[in-house]
Amino acid sequence: MREGDRSMPPPRRLTRGIAAGIPYHSRLRGSRRGHAADAMQIALAPMEGLVDDVLRTLLTEIGGIDWCVAEFIRINQHLLPAASFYKLAPELKAGSKTPSGTPMRIQLLGSDPQCIADNAALACTLGAPVIDLNFGCPAKTVNQSRGGAVLLKEPELLHDIVRTVRRTIPPQIPVTAKMRLGFENTDNALVCAQALADGGAASLVVHARTKTDGYQPPAYWEWIARIDDVVDVPVYANGEIWSVDDWRRCRAISGVDDVMLGRGVIARPDLARQIAAVRDGRDIAPMGWAEVLPMVRRYWTMQCDKPLSAKYAPGMLKQWLVWVGRSYGQAQRLFVDVRTLTDCDGITRRLAAEPEPAPDAIAS
Repeated sequence: MREGDRSMPPPRRLTRGIAAGIPYHSRLRGSRRGHAADAMQIALAPMEGLVDDVLRTLLTEIGGIDWCVAEFIRINQHLLPAASFYKLAPELKAGSKTPSGTPMRIQLLGSDPQCIADNAALACTLGAPVIDLNFGCPAKTVNQSRGGAVLLKEPELLHDIVRTVRRTIPPQIPVTAKMRLGFENTDNALVCAQALADGGAASLVVHARTKTDGYQPPAYWEWIARIDDVVDVPVYANGEIWSVDDWRRCRAISGVDDVMLGRGVIARPDLARQIAAVRDGRDIAPMGWAEVLPMVRRYWTMQCDKPLSAKYAPGMLKQWLVWVGRSYGQAQRLFVDVRTLTDCDGITRRLAAEPEPAPDAIAS
């Protein structure tokens, strides 16, 4: 990895915004290049095996999230049945919105341009309002199948995929893309971003690490600034935003207004609402455990209502508790208690026995 490149100072234009003393709520997305003057947007990232329709429902109800993305749908060499889309994105049957009304986008992953395009066209007929393309997944099994971040080695293929999808689906439905800084290094970061934008991507989400970096801190937000300098579409910053202060630093370094939250909002469910409050110039108290515990119980009930819940629900709950435990010590203790439980009835009894916290119990 070329660490010298990574440590390059941000472009001079980053003196706008925070450094220039402009309030958060008055700075508009895309104002530099004539983009639509929309307010800064906060998106919920797709996370395979974690952010399913249940968690999307709960997190978007809290507020602050402008749109979300379903878990990626893997595209191979054939046209998938509609059931494959409904399984991972049941919101398609409800106007592609969560119960709280937050728009949901479909994400596709694969390497065959025409096959992806054909499936994207099908998704559009099912009600997908936006087609997002995954070029950032670092999972080894995905990369070995020529999906996700491994395609960042082939900028021409990135361009071909986006262009083919763009030409195939209705013109009023946007195509967007999510990328990392590269596979093993950042050598092609700018070239890949340009390939995606030139192919027809309406916006880019940039996870500010390479595949090799995985999820190890830090995130190299300065590279988001460099990418934003070479494309003429909105760029969303993503990676290592765990708190409002992290968001402030990311925004100052990257110079971009829009942000996609992943693990940070899984660990602190009201993070998007906190950031939105700062953006809008409002004061808001962080969620305490007294508000989070009912969410955990409801999450469990909703998971138990899904097909094959006896097999999958315990693992889903434990996985989320691990993340929430980063922000709430009570969740850590709850996870310890349920960690060895495998039957749904036992977990239900343990959740019911959890003491009701005081109303002012805050994140630990």
